[in-house]
Amino acid sequence: MPTIITHAAIPLAIGLGLGSSVVSRRLLLAGVAASMLPDADVLGFHLGVPYGHALGHRGVSHALVSAVLMGLTAALGAPWIKSTRLKAFLFVAICMASHGVLDMLTDGGKGVALFWPFSEQRHFFPWRPVAVSPLGLDRILSRRGLEVALSELRWVWLPALTACATMYFGVRPLLRNSFLIGVRPQDPGN
Repeated sequence: MPTIITHAAIPLAIGLGLGSSVVSRRLLLAGVAASMLPDADVLGFHLGVPYGHALGHRGVSHALVSAVLMGLTAALGAPWIKSTRLKAFLFVAICMASHGVLDMLTDGGKGVALFWPFSEQRHFFPWRPVAVSPLGLDRILSRRGLEVALSELRWVWLPALTACATMYFGVRPLLRNSFLIGVRPQDPGN
């Protein structure tokens, strides 16, 4: 996995790139939480759940169906996160799904059960440039942890920053009157 903090790069890029008129701060926080949530499955190690089990690391919690369920949960709480149901669903589902996709770009582990429950097969992308993060704080604070941080900066954070800037300066102005923001009333002084 990339370090858990790096999973936040995707929702931050999208949310900050599109701006608070599209992604409220509460929705952004929900997306960041959803992007990190799949790694709660590491608690299974302490409960004796084997890595390769469906409930193990990179299993059910990393599946697209889990992202859809989390998106539906966000849609139910849309008023609380100051969003429409559609935006809440789409943003949170995409943020959670991004976790498994990023993990499929790493150079270690046993792959991601992206299509569970339809298949328990674990998947990686053919190109895997992101150094896998070691598990455990002591290992993250080691030389290997520094290598992982530099890899994540190059392959995740810099592309996310580029995407954020592209959305902010390119896409955001085009969204002014879209269904994502809503048509704003015209100024009566014009």
